[in-house]
Amino acid sequence: MPAVTVENPLSLPRVAAPADPAVARPVLAVTTAPSGFEGEGFPVRRAFAGINYQYLDPFIMMDQMGEVDYAPGEPKGTPWHPHRGFETVTYLIDGTFVHQDSNGGGGTIQNGDTQWMTAGSGLLHIEAPPEALVTSGGRFHGLQLWVNLPASDKMMAPRYQDIRGGQVQLLTSPDGGALLRVIAGELDGHEGPGITHTPITMVHATLRPGAEVTLPWREDFNGLAYVLAGRGAVGTDRRPLHSGQTAVFGTGSSLTVRADEKQDSHTPDLEVILLGGRPIREPMAHYGPFVMNTREELQKAMDDFQAGRLGRIPAVHGM
Repeated sequence: MPAVTVENPLSLPRVAAPADPAVARPVLAVTTAPSGFEGEGFPVRRAFAGINYQYLDPFIMMDQMGEVDYAPGEPKGTPWHPHRGFETVTYLIDGTFVHQDSNGGGGTIQNGDTQWMTAGSGLLHIEAPPEALVTSGGRFHGLQLWVNLPASDKMMAPRYQDIRGGQVQLLTSPDGGALLRVIAGELDGHEGPGITHTPITMVHATLRPGAEVTLPWREDFNGLAYVLAGRGAVGTDRRPLHSGQTAVFGTGSSLTVRADEKQDSHTPDLEVILLGGRPIREPMAHYGPFVMNTREELQKAMDDFQAGRLGRIPAVHGM
């Protein structure tokens, strides 16, 4: 799991321990992600399956893509498809993915890069492994997160952000036991590069065996922790959490994550995605690639797609 790393975390800015009287967020639930397939058949884990939307808002869904070692000829992607009404955040930890949309956005992302696509009023896009990876095979591992947009922004013009791995804000815990990659939002006054319409914080944390970190967390945000790899615990009561599981935090101003002293043989550290966002608290109507506020708006999105009003596939798209 290469992502973005440093040899000496103590050379990085440190996140200050929350000041008293910080209220520790309790762990309300731990769920296990079921496995499935997406697009042309690449394996995913549905990180938020079974979690009540009141605890996810403004997040809609998140898939862990892979981790898989493809043989030559096996790498897969998604064919051209539409989106309207939300943002997709694709964070690639290992491997290479190519994106293109009908609005002119796109590019190639690889280890530690993020592509942030605001679908807004609607577009078509495709995600696929490059030809070289299809030919050679190799490891593929990443995340795709869907972030809702409020009704006032659902029909905004589409936008694409290309966030290189070297742009993320790197931080560490006071003792250097945790490496914190701030992809979007803010953590203890340190800003990540992702520009969001809905206020959120997205952090990829790596904790060495036995390390523990308590982070300040905005009280108006929700709190979620998803384990990409390894074993650990969350909350002050050390609720066990392992690969493929999501912890849902309650209200408070800090959250705690701890790595077990012994990790699995295939992963040296605990790898966890920490998410928080300000709930939109609006009705949500979700059908496939469309996320709107009403069933009527969903029908309009489908009608617009079928009529070609969400864009057209470029005649030459290089895929």
